[in-house]
Amino acid sequence: MNEGRATTTKKLFSRETSVSISIKAPSKVIWSLLTDASQYPKWNSTVVSIEGNISQGETIKLKSKLDPKRVFKLKVKEFEPTKRLAWGDVMGLRVYSLSEAGGVTKFSMTEKIGSPIFPLFAIMIPPFDQSFEDFARDLKKAAEKN
Repeated sequence: MNEGRATTTKKLFSRETSVSISIKAPSKVIWSLLTDASQYPKWNSTVVSIEGNISQGETIKLKSKLDPKRVFKLKVKEFEPTKRLAWGDVMGLRVYSLSEAGGVTKFSMTEKIGSPIFPLFAIMIPPFDQSFEDFARDLKKAAEKN
């Protein structure tokens, strides 16, 4: 995977987009950015808003700049502090992974969406590549500023 460049794999019943980037900051700094819903719009150019508490089992309401009229209700499905966070709905799952070594944290984000009826509406879902690249760049900038 190219540093900071998103890749998308399309299949008949699913689509998966991933990005990863190296951030010169401790994983705890990145984790605090990823889990503070109220601060997302301040550092993340891809998000309009996130309401709710980002912690295990909670449901959040996310508005993305890709579709600002729509509110995504997402359940936090994995919450392993400073390592792994995942949220999603019946159609998709977004996973954030952090691994720290020598003062640098490797951040990865992958989202897979799909279902048996995915081919019927896949054309209506915008590509995530630019949004993922912007997210990774914004996160790096915010974390390295701290």
